[in-house]
Amino acid sequence: MTRLNRRGLIAGAAFGAAALAALAVPGTAQAQDAVEWRMQALWDAGTTPFEYEKKFVERVSELTDGKFDIKLFSAGQLVPANQAFDAVRAGAFELMKTYDGYEAGKIPAFAFTSSIPFGFPESDQYEAWFYELGGLELAREAYDKAGLFYIAPTVYGEEPIHSTVRMETIADMADKKGRFVGLASAVMGDMGVAVTPMATGEIYTALEKGLIDFADRGDLTANYEAGLAEVAKFIILPGVHQPTTATSYVANKAAYEALPDSYKAALAVAAREISGSLRQHIMTQNAEVLEKYKEKGVEVIYLDEADIASNRANAVESWKKATKDDDLANRVLESQINFMTALGLL
Repeated sequence: MTRLNRRGLIAGAAFGAAALAALAVPGTAQAQDAVEWRMQALWDAGTTPFEYEKKFVERVSELTDGKFDIKLFSAGQLVPANQAFDAVRAGAFELMKTYDGYEAGKIPAFAFTSSIPFGFPESDQYEAWFYELGGLELAREAYDKAGLFYIAPTVYGEEPIHSTVRMETIADMADKKGRFVGLASAVMGDMGVAVTPMATGEIYTALEKGLIDFADRGDLTANYEAGLAEVAKFIILPGVHQPTTATSYVANKAAYEALPDSYKAALAVAAREISGSLRQHIMTQNAEVLEKYKEKGVEVIYLDEADIASNRANAVESWKKATKDDDLANRVLESQINFMTALGLL
């Protein structure tokens, strides 16, 4: 793992240097016209991820000497979350933060650019796939088909399972109602879960009213801020359904292509910085917030590593089915499986 982390740091430094060089060439922000965009975030205002989206738009403005102004809106403030993809594509606003898995039914490759159930257990591994092994280009190819431009991922660690019932093994999840999206829906469904997809904003009420037994939603801190400790008295770790996560900055293709190169570089630099800073923040906050959950009477249950490893091998067949024999999805999955094999995960 030390070698992989060092490689990622070197790659990150090279990426940052190249992007910053683009900001420094003649005809940069000082000579460019002012640009105003609107962006809808994936999360509600007041949550930790939303605060980092504030940092993102502030950083873009800073890198362009205030010439590139992105007005930030919280989830659902411009359009309902499930309409953001089509709204950005149509040019209703220019930029969204999204989770690719929401649209995996339309574009199968998106199932693998958001999270891989039982896949990469470390966020550095997943981010290395994007920046070192062609994942970024594959994600852009997928979005290009829809008239959108994939700027960059925000990669962070696991998302836990919040449950109203005790579950000590993966087998215990069978025949219970669980909320999952994207590839997790297919994998968990194949493991016997009665999958109930729904938007993030609906999860609290669904748990409270017993419409579902357990759910994934976001990281531990974001879920605590959303009040899940009040309605789900068990946390299951690690979050095997989403051991690492990639949300994404996605722009209207025509709006992106109209930007000066220095503004495009500013988006890339700010996105890569936010990915690292949010991930580090989540890492440091998890231990603290788990104590807060316990104070509210929530029990934390840890799955056995052998249970996870045996089910990872079983998940491979679910991954392959989720490609729907789509050429791009097959290429994405093949690349990821090759990397997992090299890491000793398969």
